[in-house]
Amino acid sequence: MFYSDLHLWLLLYSSSFFVGVSGILIMVEDKIDALVDIQSAEELLLNAQDLVLIALHRAREVKGFSARWKTIITKLELVPACLSDLSSHPYFSKNTLCNEYLQANLKTLNEAIALAEMCGKENYRGRLQMQSDLDALSGKLDMNFRDCGLLIKTGILGEVAVNSRTELEFSTRELLTRLQIGHLEAKHKALDGVLEIMQEDIKKVSEVLGRSNIAALVHLLTATSQRIREKTVSVICRLADCKCLESWLVEEGVLPPLIRIVESGSAVGKKKATLSLQRLSVSVETARSIVEHNGVRPLIEICQTGDSVTQAAAACTLKNLSAVPEVRQSLAEEGIIKLVITLLDCGILPESRDHAAKCLQNLTSTNNNLRKLVISEGGIPSLLAYLDVSLPQDSAVGALRNLIGSVSVDNLVSADLIPRLVQVLKSGSLNAQKAAATAICRVCSSIEMKKMIGEAGCIPLLVKMLDAKSDSAKEIAAQAISSLMTLPRNCRELKQNDKALLSLVQLLEPSPQNTAKKYAVSCLVSISSSKKCKKLMISYGAIGYLKKLSEMDIPGAKKLLERLERKKLRSLFSRR
Repeated sequence: MFYSDLHLWLLLYSSSFFVGVSGILIMVEDKIDALVDIQSAEELLLNAQDLVLIALHRAREVKGFSARWKTIITKLELVPACLSDLSSHPYFSKNTLCNEYLQANLKTLNEAIALAEMCGKENYRGRLQMQSDLDALSGKLDMNFRDCGLLIKTGILGEVAVNSRTELEFSTRELLTRLQIGHLEAKHKALDGVLEIMQEDIKKVSEVLGRSNIAALVHLLTATSQRIREKTVSVICRLADCKCLESWLVEEGVLPPLIRIVESGSAVGKKKATLSLQRLSVSVETARSIVEHNGVRPLIEICQTGDSVTQAAAACTLKNLSAVPEVRQSLAEEGIIKLVITLLDCGILPESRDHAAKCLQNLTSTNNNLRKLVISEGGIPSLLAYLDVSLPQDSAVGALRNLIGSVSVDNLVSADLIPRLVQVLKSGSLNAQKAAATAICRVCSSIEMKKMIGEAGCIPLLVKMLDAKSDSAKEIAAQAISSLMTLPRNCRELKQNDKALLSLVQLLEPSPQNTAKKYAVSCLVSISSSKKCKKLMISYGAIGYLKKLSEMDIPGAKKLLERLERKKLRSLFSRR
């Protein structure tokens, strides 16, 4: 009886109310939907099998649009075999996905019957509109075949039913499966469900996510619907945080559509796509691929036009790209240097300015041509101004350290570099202090510069660094002090600092981990003319260290050892 009711509705309304696919009367469609929604999979299957026969009969009677109807008839003839394959699956009646697939088929078949009626009676709005409707119908039939193949061949039905240990896991698997089948509206609802679960616990999604689900998400990034693209990129943005999924995302081709969304998507899409690229670009291989897929220019434009969060994400992505040496020249050719200097001056968020400083540090670390370009674009004044107002300072000092060798001493002095370095040594982080100490090593090539650095109060600050826990910090501080010791005034200042003597003697320790020992020897040699200093060195145990360092051929160790031994010998004789 139910079966007859369904066809009664079809026959009563198909000839009178169908005026193009978009003109299916809502009340009729709602009535049909209400009927099929309460049917079992077996009942839906019977209805679909019968509707195929009706659709084929009506289609074969049509005289117009013969080429298009011939294609549609060929596809309709394949539907019974497809339905038979699906119904033979062991989980056919145990999964709502089958019901929904059959409902979608019923709608497509209804549409075929309606269009055949209109073509047969030549009751349509226009020839071009009907051609478009028939092409759309042919596409829907293709989609139904593809979905049927996915349901049967990929094992989705059994995987969802068997592998789900809890109700939440079951619903998550089912939602992810829906991303691969059905029409866009169904996928839109599935995306909403996935996002809702992600809000509660992203692990629930990542734990059951399969590679086919990733491929489906990547495909949806190119959907015609903007809403679908926005929801999809929101899901991918969350998944990009999962390290275990990064390779799947990239291998399934997520980068090109993300870059296109950054370039021409909606505001929401651009933000989520940029955040996704930020997270994925941490990998060197992925960073290289972003450049290869022409992602630099869209990221630069986002830095110039995006809101605060999007700008910071784009700046961070460019920073990650600049960490790859072989792409730095390509970045420069796209105009990144001018951009990051502008961001350094007026980035919306502190994070944007810090990313810009780090980007400059990366770009100037090895390439002399890029250093010159940064200088010519006004990079040094911007970096110095950044030091005056911003924390952290590590990257800006690092960039200045890289640039110093390409700038004249007079320009550095006039730019007030030295007071900035002193301030960093006083209050900066350990990494910033290390960069500042390295800058001092590079800048003090002249007697005049060494004098200015000494007068600025750098030596006590460098001495304080000798007690850092980091071996590399000790080494850089000792090297900086050593480079200042050719000026007598600086030597006198060091001689008066008993704490410096103790720290330097402790750095004579001969272990391989102590990389500061050769600079400590150099510093101590410079002040070893002082009787007081030699006496203190001996009392701190320098002779024992120096004997081992002499055997290791550390420069200056033998000379200093001889001086201290003579001093010790004289002291013994004077006591007698």
